[in-house]
Order: sequence, then structure tokens, then C-alpha cells
Amino acid sequence: MDAKRAAVVFCLLLMGQCTLQQTTSKRRNGKKDANKGAIEEIKKQINDIIQELNVLKEQQALQTVCLRGTKILGKCFLADQIKKNFHSASDDCIAKGGTLATPVSSDENEQLHDYVRQSIGPEEPVWIGINDMVTEGVWSENTGAVLKYANWETEITHQPDGATRQNCAVMSTRSKGKWFDENCREEKASVCEFNIV
Repeated sequence: MDAKRAAVVFCLLLMGQCTLQQTTSKRRNGKKDANKGAIEEIKKQINDIIQELNVLKEQQALQTVCLRGTKILGKCFLADQIKKNFHSASDDCIAKGGTLATPVSSDENEQLHDYVRQSIGPEEPVWIGINDMVTEGVWSENTGAVLKYANWETEITHQPDGATRQNCAVMSTRSKGKWFDENCREEKASVCEFNIV
């Protein structure tokens, strides 16, 4: 009898311990789930703050660019007097968060021409973000987009006229902002553009 009682008591104690462990485990899992949810929410808030901070940094950088350069029709432009080949000038603009300037209207081209004349000088052509490297004779923006606007010099030299030797475009300050095709390896001043967010 005592052995049976001891076995029953042992079984009851064993069942009680299993039940207690399951209850404790469920509570822990519930707490873990609640903690996990809270941690995920905090991570999301931190990521949101980081994104907002990056936007503010970008806006501050653009304001600095606009203060050093000029603002034209919703874009900031910054001229660079240091002469570089087309690819280096393009890479420098990208490193600064922009692209080589690509005027999209006659008004923008005219204002950009005025800014370049004042900041670089009346005799310096500047690289702009236009080339026909992908398909000869098909001029496009550096992004690959088809040109929406063109301002080639067509009265005297009938630009573009360089065939496969001249695949990059410059804006001439002497020719009232007209565009000319040039050899991409030549070193020229440049102008970067930055879209204002």
C-alpha cells in the first residue's frame, strides 16, 4: 500500500511539475513575444529616425550647394573650375550627390549659361551631362534617358559634328550657351546639378 501511495504521490508530483513547467514556459514565451514585439517596434522607430536624419543631411547638403552655387527652376547647380575629362567630371558630380548638369528647357539653359559665365568665365566651355556613347548619333542624358531638349549650335558649325571621335557635350559660354560635341578625354570645367527634394 505504501508503495502504491508513494507511486501515486510521485506521479501527482511529476504531473504537477510538468504542468508548472508548461505554465512557466507559456508565461516566458508570452513575455518573450511581448519583448520581441517591443524590440521590433524600437528598431522600426530607430530606422525611421535614421531615415529622417539622412533626409535632413541631404537637405542641408543641398542648401550648402545652393548657397555656393545657384538655384534654377527647382534644381541647384554648382560649377567646378577644375578641368577634368568628361568621365572624371561626371564621377565627381555623382560623388557629391548630383549629376552633370543637363538643361531640360531653353529657360534653364539660358539661366545656366549666365551662371557659368559669372562663376567660371566668359571663355570656358563646361561639360554637361549629355553623350552619344551608347549609340553613335543618339544623344542622351547620362542617365540614359532620351533628350527632352537640345541646344546644339547649328548655324556655323552644324553640331554635333564629331562622329565617333566626339561623344560628349559641352555648353559654350562664348556661343550663348550653345552645345558642341567634344572628345570625352579633353579636360574642361564642369557644372553639377542637384535635384531639390
